[in-house]
Amino acid sequence: MREIVKIQIGRCGNQIGSNFWETISEEHSISKEGRYEGNSDLKLEKLNVYYEECSTYSRYIPRTVFADLEPGSIEAVQASSLGRLFRPENFISGQGSAGNIWAKGFYTDGAEIIENVLDSVRKEIERCDSYQGFQISHAIGGGTGSGLGSLMCEKISEHFCQPITQLFTVFPSTNTSDNILQAYNAALFLPTSRFLHSAVQVLDNEALFNICQRTLHINSPTYRDLNYLIADVMAGITCSFRFPSQLNSDLRKFVTNLQVFPRLLFHLCSYAPLRFLSTHNYQSLDVNELVKQVFDPRNVMCNVDPRSGRYFTGAISFRGIMPSSEVEEALQETRNQHSSRYVDWIPDSFKSSLCDIPPKKIDRAACFIFNSSSVIEKFRKIESQASSMFRRRAFLHWYQSEGMDEMEFTEALSDLNDRITEYTIHQEATALQNDDDDEIYE
Repeated sequence: MREIVKIQIGRCGNQIGSNFWETISEEHSISKEGRYEGNSDLKLEKLNVYYEECSTYSRYIPRTVFADLEPGSIEAVQASSLGRLFRPENFISGQGSAGNIWAKGFYTDGAEIIENVLDSVRKEIERCDSYQGFQISHAIGGGTGSGLGSLMCEKISEHFCQPITQLFTVFPSTNTSDNILQAYNAALFLPTSRFLHSAVQVLDNEALFNICQRTLHINSPTYRDLNYLIADVMAGITCSFRFPSQLNSDLRKFVTNLQVFPRLLFHLCSYAPLRFLSTHNYQSLDVNELVKQVFDPRNVMCNVDPRSGRYFTGAISFRGIMPSSEVEEALQETRNQHSSRYVDWIPDSFKSSLCDIPPKKIDRAACFIFNSSSVIEKFRKIESQASSMFRRRAFLHWYQSEGMDEMEFTEALSDLNDRITEYTIHQEATALQNDDDDEIYE
């Protein structure tokens, strides 16, 4: 069995992780005490990917570690109804706070607890028969999620021979946060991807707020509402890891199908149906309607417009009983209608996965993960905000007092500009240009 170790970092990451475990525990019929209460062998077949079976106590324990620089979010998870599901020693917290400063999470406060976190992660790996990698949930607008997240990614690459790492990363949004340092923190985190052999799922609170208000008719959405949306997406992305499926049966295959080049590892995602959360309409949707909804820009979990860029690759995970022929026909029809949005130098760039077990309360669902050049909209906003402050050397003293050097900001912004340029070059490339490049390299 190819196991995955889940890591939650910071307040946002811990809340998202807690909701994720709640969601998949319901799907696998695991009680809050870790007992299996289902009657389907399919739910048990790949359960060991995320859970360790403890035969002594007849329960299943999640393979996960919770980490934060302050104890508040950790204590909240421990005190929740799911608190008894997790290993107590896998809750690791400091006694301070990152204060929304990346340098505290990376250099000072984060360095004090990183060995404890790594020790818990190492013990989880030792309990695996054949682990395949890590999944990390965090936000990069604050100091812990970005700083400690950067340090964690670096240490994972250093200690565990560069395993496959998938990140569920909440990017900062100016309209939903009053943290003025979030652009700095995000810009400093992004170069961390050079340590990763992975995929980064780009999420955005602003887009999630819009979905709650426009689609789900929640006038004043809370972060709990947003976290459950993210948990549904994570459950959709990981369903083929957790249940028998025809494609992307493990993390390595998932990354291989989506990652075109090593630095183009930022993926967008959408989910359908969304309406059942507010209207409680559990009527089954046909395949064509599901495909139409996941390609709708309003369902994308990041505040970018996919129509502004071009698709490189994509994977759609369908859940529920549906004919594979209908799935292929719907995808082919969509591709024919929007052929100009796809790069012509990657043939057969979209894959589909069918999982017979649907989410709770609905008969069918779909989750779309795609690698698109439209993500540079998000990078440009971060670069613009961070560069504007850096030109005035605003707030630099907070970072320098934690041991940072001004050159690190320069290098981070340069890396961000290089990434934007690389996405732009591949977006504008044609099949003929790529053939010419191949001849040059030969």
